[in-house]
Amino acid sequence: IRGVVKEWVFKNPLFYMCFKEGMCLANSLEKTALEIGEKIADSQGVYLVDVSFDKEKDGNYLRLYIDRDGGVGIDECETFSRAFDEAFDENLISTNYCLEVSSPGVDRVLKKEREILYYIGREVDVKLYSAMDGVKEFTAELIGFENKEFIFKFSDKELRIPQKQAAQVRLSFKF
Repeated sequence: IRGVVKEWVFKNPLFYMCFKEGMCLANSLEKTALEIGEKIADSQGVYLVDVSFDKEKDGNYLRLYIDRDGGVGIDECETFSRAFDEAFDENLISTNYCLEVSSPGVDRVLKKEREILYYIGREVDVKLYSAMDGVKEFTAELIGFENKEFIFKFSDKELRIPQKQAAQVRLSFKF
């Protein structure tokens, strides 16, 4: 039977990719978590910035990052976590995981379109893979994100940089 299964797996590359990498499970869990989390976030006056399901050496972690104007504290994270845990468990998730709910952090690296759009209007620190006009690192206002391009306000000019050319875009934090 092993040969039959192996042959079927290789003839069905999507299944093989999902089985080998565990990505379909992660994507499915993230999608369900996002749907449930958005409803809870709306009811609690917070925004669900990001969701990730990460397989690590010591287990699986479902991480949700919430925020609101002025930031969130431990109480908001705890309230959200309790509500989310109850609602998520109703979906009969069979995978073991550790749930973590936190703020995104003051110097969060912006990777996903969802979080990039949330932080439009904020000051960010930008590092490029290669210099543009002699500049490789700068601080600017994030004013948009379209067609996988960051749009910054830098030195009173609009600057468009493809996401793949930005090594890192993170929220700027000044002490």
